[in-house]
Amino acid sequence: MEARFGPAGNSEKFQGKTTDIPEYLSSMGLTAYEYQCGRGVRINVEAVTKMGIDAKEKDIKLSVHAPYYISLSSTEEEKRNASIDYILQTAEAAKVMGADRVIVHSGSCSKISRKEALLYAGDTIAKAVKAMDEHGYGEISVCPETMGKINQLGTLEEVVELCKIDERLIPCVDFGHLNARTFGGLKEYSDFEYIFDYIEKNLGSQRMKNFHSHFSKIEYTSLGGEKRHLTFEDDVYGPVFDHIAEITAKKKCNIRFICESAGTQDIDAVTMKEIYMRYR
Repeated sequence: MEARFGPAGNSEKFQGKTTDIPEYLSSMGLTAYEYQCGRGVRINVEAVTKMGIDAKEKDIKLSVHAPYYISLSSTEEEKRNASIDYILQTAEAAKVMGADRVIVHSGSCSKISRKEALLYAGDTIAKAVKAMDEHGYGEISVCPETMGKINQLGTLEEVVELCKIDERLIPCVDFGHLNARTFGGLKEYSDFEYIFDYIEKNLGSQRMKNFHSHFSKIEYTSLGGEKRHLTFEDDVYGPVFDHIAEITAKKKCNIRFICESAGTQDIDAVTMKEIYMRYR
């Protein structure tokens, strides 16, 4: 077992069909792929079923990103219940294609305190996990994601707190988001080491070694945090991947790294793997 690398969705370079994705990724030496349902769960069942079969044959692990408009922490019960339904829809899509993880945005706290937002989000995600069990999706993990904007729920500590609700909840650590919301706060080796150590201390070594991750360089502003995703060509905004790769290798982690670069996510995922292999 070792770390895996792959893109979020399809890059500008990829011009094929859904059924071509496993072969394409395998040819690049990539072993992970995150299917995007950010704008709604709409899948071609036949195509994603074949994609899932081929991905399994080529040892490519699949995950699915749930709709962006999920609101775990909404003050409106109707919206929180709708979010549970969206998670169930995503889990159903994941099951069809053989994916084992559903990635979920943690929510907003622009109108209420962070503490109150965390309570709402925790209640919603607990109900979502229970509903997934009832619908036969218990083998699929939900991964609350760290977020890049200041007014969003999703600091490392908040995501870890959500994951304490059920041991099947796995943190999705988006290093670009964490760097953006701290205005470039991820620089030194110790900044990254803190993330790994905090997860291990609060959730145990198993989830530390197997957490889900998004990575990209992200432009940010001094007011709101995240502005836009960049590519590895950028040399102004961070973070850099080297310290993460070194810690991952040192701790013998099996993290699944999904690259979210803007249009070059497959090429940059290969670069991430090459950096990791140097440390491994």
